[in-house]
Amino acid sequence: MATNFLSTANPFCLPSSSSFSPSLSLATPAYVYQPMKCSVKRQLTLCKAVNEAELCPPSLTKRGISISIVTSFVLSFAGKGCLDANAAILEAEDDEELMEKVKKDRKKRLERQGVINSSTKETEYLQDLVYKLSEVGQAIENNDLPTAGSVFGKGTDTDWVQKANIALNKLSSSPEEKTEVDIFNSSLASLVSSVSRNDVESSKLAFVSSASAFEKWTSLTGLVVQLKGL
Repeated sequence: MATNFLSTANPFCLPSSSSFSPSLSLATPAYVYQPMKCSVKRQLTLCKAVNEAELCPPSLTKRGISISIVTSFVLSFAGKGCLDANAAILEAEDDEELMEKVKKDRKKRLERQGVINSSTKETEYLQDLVYKLSEVGQAIENNDLPTAGSVFGKGTDTDWVQKANIALNKLSSSPEEKTEVDIFNSSLASLVSSVSRNDVESSKLAFVSSASAFEKWTSLTGLVVQLKGL
């Protein structure tokens, strides 16, 4: 019996990868399947590793993230440096323009001061104008228009008014100064007319207008610190 069993049994051999089929006979020993189970498990492990590598690109690794952070910091720092440099250039240009303006203004003030220092006679005319306007103002405040009229004498043709106009025209250089001179002369003419008509209210208004124009002119020219009584 034993001889018959051996003669009829299929000889034991491992199936090759090309002839292996899942439909093996149940009579085949269990250990025949072990090599294939290991092979399938290994294939699944390899497939899982490949899929994970595809799902996780190199840019998301710790090293890649660190490089990206450092690169972004360097670029942002470089951009800030460029902005700071541009701001510094603009600030330097503004400083240069400001310095040039300061130099021009200083030069203009020195030139004006030189003209004033050399115009002693004109300064005296203007000082006399201050005194005369003060007398007129006090008389108008007291409603004493006859006294104000006596100070004016011949009106705008009186000597101290004519000399004051000579000084005003000589020492006026800017358009603003010349404008104030025109306002002063116009207001002074109105003042003389109001005093001659004995119109107290109009005289007060004209006096305030003429005095304000003269004070503004002295501020523009710098004579306000040299004339007494302002």
